[in-house]
Amino acid sequence: MANADTIQVSSLPLPPAQYINLFTDENIRKNRAPKPPPPIQDSYTMFGNPFSNDDNIIRPLEAQGFKRLYPQHFDRRKELKKLNHSLLVNFLDLIDLLVHYPDSPRRAEKIEDLSLLFVHIHHLLNEFRPHQARETLRVMMELQKRQRIETTQRFQNHLEKVREMVKAAFSSLPDLTEADLSSAAEPMDTGDESETGKGRGEGCHPLDRLMCELVDNM
Repeated sequence: MANADTIQVSSLPLPPAQYINLFTDENIRKNRAPKPPPPIQDSYTMFGNPFSNDDNIIRPLEAQGFKRLYPQHFDRRKELKKLNHSLLVNFLDLIDLLVHYPDSPRRAEKIEDLSLLFVHIHHLLNEFRPHQARETLRVMMELQKRQRIETTQRFQNHLEKVREMVKAAFSSLPDLTEADLSSAAEPMDTGDESETGKGRGEGCHPLDRLMCELVDNM
């Protein structure tokens, strides 16, 4: 019978759901959440292949063990068209060999040529990835800029409408006369003796009384 105090340690990491559940507000507040893994300094292995941090993001074909079919300086659009045309020609040659000479050793050569052409096409497309990332970032920033400009414009429009409403409200107010000011200067009778005793000597502001009268007359 196994000991109950034995701690079983799995060789595999926890499932994502269990890993996410460790990042609760209480664990983060008490500094109990798992720490992120340290950055890799030298080299690492991924899918059984060794990689180094000094390697280029897109390694050249020679570093991957493939023969280059185009020069160092070239037009990618033209080369992709050439590779696509060569791919079609070699595929037709392979079909012809399979029809007329199915046991010919050239069949394996054509398959290798097709594989090499696919590798070159894939490599040229990967070289566009940094450009694609920059363009995606540029489009996202332009979209955010346009959204902020539209939000600012809507805010300005609402602000102008509010200013016009306030201006119209002020223009609709009647002109104050001396009689209105004198009557507005009288203390407001609240009808509560206790409150009157507490506020004895404190009169209502003339503008406040005038606004109350305007509200009552509406």
